[in-house]
Amino acid sequence: MTNVLASGVLAILISVIAGPRAVRLLRRLKVGQRIREEGPEGHQVKSGTPTMGGLLIIVATVVPYALFSSFGARSLAVLFAMLGCGLIGFIDDYLSVVRKRSLGLRGRYKLVGQVLISVVLCLVAAQQGISTRLFVPLVDVHIELGPAWYVLVFLIVLGASNAVNLTDGLDGLAAGTTTIAMLAFTAMCVIGFQVGQRALRFPTGQEPVSGPGLFEIQQQTSQTLDMAILAAALLGACVGFLWFNSYPAEVFMGDTGSLALGGALAGFAIFTKTELLLLFIGGIFVAEAASVIIQVISFRRFGRRVFLMAPIHHHFEMKAWSETKIMFRFLIVASIFASIAFVLYYVRFDQYV
Repeated sequence: MTNVLASGVLAILISVIAGPRAVRLLRRLKVGQRIREEGPEGHQVKSGTPTMGGLLIIVATVVPYALFSSFGARSLAVLFAMLGCGLIGFIDDYLSVVRKRSLGLRGRYKLVGQVLISVVLCLVAAQQGISTRLFVPLVDVHIELGPAWYVLVFLIVLGASNAVNLTDGLDGLAAGTTTIAMLAFTAMCVIGFQVGQRALRFPTGQEPVSGPGLFEIQQQTSQTLDMAILAAALLGACVGFLWFNSYPAEVFMGDTGSLALGGALAGFAIFTKTELLLLFIGGIFVAEAASVIIQVISFRRFGRRVFLMAPIHHHFEMKAWSETKIMFRFLIVASIFASIAFVLYYVRFDQYV
């Protein structure tokens, strides 16, 4: 358990200490953010702010994980999802900087990359014996999806990465909400580890666990600890990044960071079997994506806009809410959603297998 705490603390230290150097380097390389003209007018002053700060988050996550984990297949798969989506975002950011406009990598190429990442996650899940059953909280039922579960994996990767990307429109918003989500995942993995540890102990008056069953429990417990270490590292990396990304931001994470964070969220949901709970853990991300979908459908079908501007955080900007007010209120809502998810997991954690 000390490794989990150490991972988070080290990630914060790496982010905070390396942050100023990273910002200066990005400025020297003239890697500035391009602001879309159709966005809120107040955002134009942010044009030129260093972007690709997501690289700092990635480094601050990878180093503690490499030092403290046992490199379990499941945590490596989550890390791969983060790095793979981060690479897609990096290419997107790079092309935007080179072309000197806000549009980078074409959507079809992003989709191909996300499909490839999903295929790898599916292969690891199959090799690890991850169940294709879907647990539905509240009604306490399992739905056997069979091969359709692998389609769900792709939808989770696609949805999570794009939802975090849409949320990354205000200083500190994406990093802050991801911090809360990672706190929930860290706590869930810690619970799973503790349950595994108790199963390995010699219960008074009972037979000890032995044979193949013992090895299986040991392996699963070790992998759960690795997942907790990775989640804590990403949590710490986001906290440290907020030191420079809070309003007014000195650096933006760019698509490099937002897609990487979305990939990590998807990976954790898949390998902790909390696919539906992700709707609560990432409640703000869901709301941001839903607002865009609703806006597009409403405008194309009825010629009317539901929101003043989408994603929804821009709607509140248009209502003259300050960035800090929007961010803190969204963080409060995100905390409520994550707390609900944690409670739903805690009361029936034995069903998320």
